[in-house]
Amino acid sequence: MIRVLLADDEAMIRAGVRAILSADPGVEVVAEAADGRAAVELALAHRPDVALLDIRMPRLDGLSAAAELRRAVPAVAVVMLTTFGEDEYIERALADGAAGFLLKSGDPHELIAGVRAVADGAAYLSPRVAQRLISEFGGGRLTRRAAARRRIAVLSPRETEVLALVGAGMSNAEIAARLHVVEGTVKAYVSAVLARLDVRNRVQAAIIAYEAGMVHEPGDPP
Repeated sequence: MIRVLLADDEAMIRAGVRAILSADPGVEVVAEAADGRAAVELALAHRPDVALLDIRMPRLDGLSAAAELRRAVPAVAVVMLTTFGEDEYIERALADGAAGFLLKSGDPHELIAGVRAVADGAAYLSPRVAQRLISEFGGGRLTRRAAARRRIAVLSPRETEVLALVGAGMSNAEIAARLHVVEGTVKAYVSAVLARLDVRNRVQAAIIAYEAGMVHEPGDPP
């Protein structure tokens, strides 16, 4: 069972998100908050697996709440849920350690997929958000690729392989099955990769993998 904390200052939005999540028998909403401060307090009390946070909330906004959760309850995977798709929100959310970013205007299936992905240790971006980031990478791609390849040069062959699979959006369990190792070994490799690349989370590592040419989008040259 995936235990979820839901924080949004609009009661109707919370009810809608809860209804969508309730359609999955493997997901349970264990607490709801109407502001970011309450979200942090409830996360400390309930220790959920996933925290779904709205961007704009009173007392403490979702981005600041995400940063506090990263420090106070690092085991909680944070997913930002918002109607705002501006780049500065995406960049700050990822910098604050968010494992996912979903738009409220997205398909309801994205919500469940995102919650399941981050609970399993993977990262998840709404397709619209991912497309925006990919489009941003289009400018100066060769320069970015050279810089990214210099960064990954410090990795061992196995760590490089793990980074490529993280970039492909695989969870720890999926990577373990692909490499024929136990999940604990994968977690150790992922931690080592994050430390060597000096990044906070899997999303940032996946971006480096993309920039280095380790992950290809449809239509990209090999």
